[in-house]
Amino acid sequence: MQLTAPATSRTDTTTRKPARDADGMAVASFILGLLGLLVLNVFLGPVAIVLAAVALWRGTTRRGRAYLGLGLGVADLAVLVIAMQMSNTVSWSL
Repeated sequence: MQLTAPATSRTDTTTRKPARDADGMAVASFILGLLGLLVLNVFLGPVAIVLAAVALWRGTTRRGRAYLGLGLGVADLAVLVIAMQMSNTVSWSL
């Protein structure tokens, strides 16, 4: 005797595909990393790094965008450190 789970006729529309979420995170990390080079790099840099890392961990199909977002997030923080060293302050402005 073989026991099987009963088949359901309705489909669950509330679940999302993990790859689709990861692709969105990869694109968001790229955009936020790029935007962080101009404004709010102390906030947008780490957010871009975290989104890129999570997208790569979830197996995004947009690996290039995730790596670019990761690199831009690190560049955001590097620009912040360089600007802080040049102006001898905790923040910087143009």
